[in-house]
Amino acid sequence: MPRRPKSTNTKVRIRNQDGRLQFQGGDHWRDYLRDPYHLMLTIPWPGFVGLVAVAYIVVNALFACLYLLQPGSLKGSDGSFAEAFFFSVQTLASIGYGAIYPQTTYAGILMTIEAILSLLAIAVITGLAFARFAKPTARIMFSRYAVVAPYNGMPTLMFRAANQRQNLILEAQAKVYLARDEITQEGVPFRRIYDLNLVREVNPRFSLTWNVMHPIDRTSPLYGLTAEQWETSFSQILVTLMGLDETVAYDIHVRHVYGLMDVLWNHRLANVMQWTESGDRYIEYAKFDAVEPIDPKA
Repeated sequence: MPRRPKSTNTKVRIRNQDGRLQFQGGDHWRDYLRDPYHLMLTIPWPGFVGLVAVAYIVVNALFACLYLLQPGSLKGSDGSFAEAFFFSVQTLASIGYGAIYPQTTYAGILMTIEAILSLLAIAVITGLAFARFAKPTARIMFSRYAVVAPYNGMPTLMFRAANQRQNLILEAQAKVYLARDEITQEGVPFRRIYDLNLVREVNPRFSLTWNVMHPIDRTSPLYGLTAEQWETSFSQILVTLMGLDETVAYDIHVRHVYGLMDVLWNHRLANVMQWTESGDRYIEYAKFDAVEPIDPKA
């Protein structure tokens, strides 16, 4: 039977902060010491460069000490640690100035091992750097608030997304979920996730803005819920958006969460589209997060 890997964290705290779930005690990039590849991909760039630099210095210092174990093994060296260290740097980087060179079999074998190690190290570091640069990224922003307002006579949950790069995201697909706490018939607390049907789930050419809408009809888990009930619930709106970036031909994935305080009832999204007499249209991104109150009795 395979052995279950031991987790570095035995307990995770889930806090409700302004209607958003905050996880404390979960894994961060510094917790992946047992998974160095994942660590090197998730650590911030300053940390990545710092780790590479520290490893480089440590390896050269180690080989410098090994060269000094046999006095006189390096021709042209005064036997100091500094010269042995910089000879190691020249060997590891395949520079080879020639001012210092091995003159014993021991030093030659050590230099050969270091040269082989340098080939492997360069290949690994180059691959890691390329993998970090090649990771697909998306610049998708979501409106600050989601609103519940009538749309064609139907109460509708709405929020807005925008492509900040203003290129094309092909076959963009939005998925929206409701996550809330429930109690089963046996009295057991249970975190349940519901799929929220959308008026339009796929946008074939997502380039500017997109109003994502979920009609609150009889099939919706939000049906019959009031603003007061929503504010006292332990719920969240989870959003995932994916598509194909036309520029780099990579699949992109983004996510967003609307907490309790981020969903406004009896409000509508401000209109960001303006028309001119010539038929041109303008998008006012200054109003992207703006909302307007409405009369629920109107």
